Amino acid sequence: MKRIIIFGATGNTGAYFTDYCKTFFNAQDYEIIAVGRKTTTFFANHGIRYYQVDIRREEDFAQLPQKDVYAVVNMAGLLPAYLRKYDPFAYVDTNITGALHIMEYARSVGADRVLYTQTWAEMAGYWGKEEVLRPSMRHSLCYTGDHAFYAITKSMIVDTMEHYHQEYGVKNFIFRLPNIYFYSPERTYYVDCIKRPIAYRYMIDRAIAGQDIELWGDPEAFKDIVYVKDLCQMMAKAIIAPVDGGTYNVGTGIKTTLRQQIDGIIQIFSPKGQPSRIIPCPEKASFTSFVMDIDNAKKDLGYSPQYDYMTYLRDYKEEMKRKRFDSLWAKK
Repeated sequence: MKRIIIFGATGNTGAYFTDYCKTFFNAQDYEIIAVGRKTTTFFANHGIRYYQVDIRREEDFAQLPQKDVYAVVNMAGLLPAYLRKYDPFAYVDTNITGALHIMEYARSVGADRVLYTQTWAEMAGYWGKEEVLRPSMRHSLCYTGDHAFYAITKSMIVDTMEHYHQEYGVKNFIFRLPNIYFYSPERTYYVDCIKRPIAYRYMIDRAIAGQDIELWGDPEAFKDIVYVKDLCQMMAKAIIAPVDGGTYNVGTGIKTTLRQQIDGIIQIFSPKGQPSRIIPCPEKASFTSFVMDIDNAKKDLGYSPQYDYMTYLRDYKEEMKRKRFDSLWAKK
C-alpha cells in the first residue's frame, strides 16, 4: 500500500484536500495520513489516521510512518492573513525550517514525490504588466508589503526542492496559488497585521441580508476565480501523474469580471424578491486583472477545471449549510 502524508491537514485548504483524497484514491491501494499541529479527533472520526506534529521540531517527525511513503504533501505554512504582529522569524521557523524538516523526512523515507503549495506572490513583479500569468515565468518578487518576506521564505523552499530533486531524485510538484475560494466560518483576515473583512465573504453576507453591495473601481477588471475543489483535483492528479514534476499554476483559465462576480453572488445568495442593489463606486480602489495559464497542468496532470464561477457559488452555498469542517477549525 502506498502512503500519502499530508502536512497542514488541519488548515483551510488542507482539510478540503485531505477529505478529497479519501474519496479520490482507492483505499486498497493508498492510505491517506493527515498531519497537523492541532489536538483533534476530527480525522479519526472520519476514518483517517492523524498525527499531531509541530514541523518546527525535528524530533516530532520520528512518530510518522517510515515505510511505504509514496507522496508527501506540504500544505503547512504561516500566512500573512493570520499574522497579528509582524514577526519575520516566525516565517523562517515555519516556512523554511519546518518545510526543510518535511523535505528531509521525504528524503529519508524514500518518498517518490513532494507536492508544495507556493504563493502566487512570487509572481508579483508581473502584476499589472502581464494579464496572463504563465508557469514558465520565473519568480519575480515584490520586496515591499506584508507579503514580501512571506514570499521570500516560500521561494527559498521552491529552490530547495529543486536541490532535492537534482541531488536525491525526489520529484517536486510546485503549485502557484492565487486566492483560493472556499467556505469557512472565518469572516476576517489580517492585512499588514490589521484585521480586515474577507471581501467575498462580506459581499455574500450582504447578499444574504438583501443589503446593497458596493462595486469598487473598474467593473470590467477580472480575475481567475479558483474554487478549492479544483485545487484538490489538480493536486490529487499530480500524486498519480507519470511525470517528474514541475511548476503548475492553479486556476481555471477563465476571466471573471468584478461585475460578474457580484451579479453571481446576488443571484445565488440574495432572498427571492429582495435582491441586493449594486452601488457603483468608480472612485474606489480596483484590483489587478489576471488569468492563469494552466496548459501544462492539463497536459501533464490530466487536470480539467470542474467549477466555473456559478458552479463554485452553488457548491459554496451547500458547504455553508453543511459546515463539515467547522468543528476542526473551531477556536479554543
